[in-house]
Amino acid sequence: MKITQADFIISAVQPHQYPEDALPEIALAGRSNVGKSSLINKMIMRKNLARTSSQPGKTQQLNYYRVNDSIYFVDFPGYGYAKVSKTQREAFGQMIERYIRDRKELKLQLLIIDIRHEPSKDDQLMYNWLKHYNIPTCIVATKADKIPKGKWDKHIKMIKATLQADPRDKVVLYSSETGQGRDELWGVITETIST
Repeated sequence: MKITQADFIISAVQPHQYPEDALPEIALAGRSNVGKSSLINKMIMRKNLARTSSQPGKTQQLNYYRVNDSIYFVDFPGYGYAKVSKTQREAFGQMIERYIRDRKELKLQLLIIDIRHEPSKDDQLMYNWLKHYNIPTCIVATKADKIPKGKWDKHIKMIKATLQADPRDKVVLYSSETGQGRDELWGVITETIST
C-alpha cells in the first residue's frame, strides 16, 4: 500500500463527534502498551503521527487517523491498565461497546496481542464481544521481533487456543521494528473493505 496522505482527525468520545464522511473504519483494540500506536505509525510509514507513550493508558478517546482519504484507523483506549479508575474503565468499556455495536462504518477490527504473552482476560472478553456482534476480526500478534523465529508457531497456537479463535479469522505476525507483516495486514484490510 502506497501512503500518500495520513492525518490525525479527531479524538472522539461521543458518537456525534465521529467523522461523517462514511469512509470504512479499521479499529484497533488491545491492552495498554501492546504497540497499537507503533503499529499505526508503521502501517502509514510515519514516525510519530500516532503518539506512542512510555506511560500506558494514555489514549482515552477513540483516535481517528485518515489514510489516503480512503479509510480511517480508529485507535481504542488500551485496556487492562491498573492506574485508570474503575469508573473510567467502565466509561471506556461503554464507549467501545457502543462503537462496536452501532458503528456501520466499522469494517474490520484488529485485535492486537503481544506475541510474547498469553491473551489476557480482557483480550478474551474483547474477542468474545467482537464475535457476539459479528464484527470481522483480524488478530495481530505484535512484537514478533522479540522472540526467536523458531517459537513463532508455538506462540501463535497459544494465542488461538486461549482466544478459542474462529479458524476463519486471520492471524498476522507483526513487528513495528522490522515492518514484518505490514504488507500482509494491508492485504487483509484491502480485501475486507473491497467485499
